[in-house]
Amino acid sequence: MNRDPLIDNAKFYLIFLVVFGHVIQPFTSDVKAVEVLYHWIYLFHMPAFIMLSGFFAKGFLKKSYIKNLSKKLLLPYLIFHLFYTLYYLLIGVTGWQLTIFNPRWSLWFLISLFCWHLLLIVFKKLTPLQGVPVTIALGVIVGYIDPVGHTFSLSRTIVFFPFFLVGYWIKQENLEKLMTNKMKIFSFTAMFLVAVGLLFAPSFSVDWLLASKSYQSIGHPEIGGVIRLGIYLVSFLMTMCFFTWIPTKETIFTNIGQKTIYIYLLHGIFIHFFRQNDLFKISTVVDVIVLAFVSLAIVWVLSTKYVRMITQPLIEAKCTMLRRHKFLVPKGSGAEK
Repeated sequence: MNRDPLIDNAKFYLIFLVVFGHVIQPFTSDVKAVEVLYHWIYLFHMPAFIMLSGFFAKGFLKKSYIKNLSKKLLLPYLIFHLFYTLYYLLIGVTGWQLTIFNPRWSLWFLISLFCWHLLLIVFKKLTPLQGVPVTIALGVIVGYIDPVGHTFSLSRTIVFFPFFLVGYWIKQENLEKLMTNKMKIFSFTAMFLVAVGLLFAPSFSVDWLLASKSYQSIGHPEIGGVIRLGIYLVSFLMTMCFFTWIPTKETIFTNIGQKTIYIYLLHGIFIHFFRQNDLFKISTVVDVIVLAFVSLAIVWVLSTKYVRMITQPLIEAKCTMLRRHKFLVPKGSGAEK
């Protein structure tokens, strides 16, 4: 697919929110406003990211698609699972276990993304009006099955699949229709009201938004399904509202939006180091703004050419950037002999 500024701009804003959310997460229990901001972000940033992933799955079932997908997702999962295990050991993180069955931190997304593509084998045969309600129903039901949880990211795979399926069916023109002045006014109002609602609502576990635990584990085994339906409604609304504000033309951040896989897989190096060494604190609004700039700096550093050149063999299983800059002998050249 040809690069589109709208999509790359959206990916930049979303990867920034991923990093920023992880930066402020340790302070959510200390400051109510930070907890509200964190929950507000988590209501839409991963659903929107997953929806975009579904948007790019339109070439599904073409020749070698699954083979290439395995190379793109499962191989990095294994590599970075080992990498972060060793990194945790190096910086002194405790309370973790070495098992590939429980995705290390944010690596769950790679496993789930692979599974969502496989689920398309069945659900692409249904119409959107048939498939989406079915996936939402499955997302609600799975919360009542206590054994289904973090292992192989099974709970998240099922709960977030409706967003992937909507992204698969959605078209470019559908996103562009959201970008009218009336929709901007509506989206601003809706997102503001959600923030106000979170501010005055009783504190609740972020596990509702992470979707990795059963209702029993969270403490609401009876009404968990109703709560999840409400979260689905708000998340779909917030996701649509998010897209109304995305620039359609190239910006200074558009290019970064093309490198989100590097930022996603590597930003944990910074996050875990910051957390382990208690380098930050939040006591004022200024602190939050500073951490936003820190998050932006992380995003920029990890998108730079030299970081990508060094890590491309691990993330993409190829060395084209190293060869291009003559750090490796090009394939087929006489010099490699």
